Amino acid sequence: MDWFQEIDGYCERLSPAYWAEPINAVTNAAFLVAALIMWMRIRGQGMPLAVVLVAILVAIGVGSYLFHTHAQVWAALADVAPILLYILVYIFAINRDVWQMRPLFAAIVTALFIPYAAATIPVFQLVPGLGGSAAYAPVPLLILIYAFLLRTRVPETAKGLAIGAIILIASITFRALDEPICGHLPLGTHFMWHILNATMLGWMIEVYRRHMIGLR
Repeated sequence: MDWFQEIDGYCERLSPAYWAEPINAVTNAAFLVAALIMWMRIRGQGMPLAVVLVAILVAIGVGSYLFHTHAQVWAALADVAPILLYILVYIFAINRDVWQMRPLFAAIVTALFIPYAAATIPVFQLVPGLGGSAAYAPVPLLILIYAFLLRTRVPETAKGLAIGAIILIASITFRALDEPICGHLPLGTHFMWHILNATMLGWMIEVYRRHMIGLR
């Protein structure tokens, strides 16, 4: 694999230059803002997994910035790896602290996300217009499944999860629209993926925070 192979996957990028995607690059600050807000809300509250999620949120912003400036294979990995890590840590947190699973069992159930994604991504790839965004589509579906299953056990937490899923669906929609409308909007719409994703990821930490406070 050529780790330095150039990647041109977004409407805004017209050259391999560092600042070829200025809006896509700068809007990654939204992840850092979301992380800062949530750090101020969780610090000193004895929620180690929430702290981990905030740290990963920072890594998501940094990784995405690197990808939209360097636009090479290694930077793409720096972009997607923290996202996957966030998903796994969050699922574990919900399994352990909302479903009240024992840590080992919570980890085993969390690991099932991998075969779940492998099975559902090909299905979403059949959806016209979804394109590369199909890789993210299983996530809001899983969140909605969790929200439905938790609706009577913890209705407020379930409602918060559903809101997060709706925000993520809107975010994925903007990501998918980036290339199709490029001829009419040269700036593209990928930057909205950053803004809405940052909002959603921060909100999901807030949902977890509220649940944990409710247990006290």
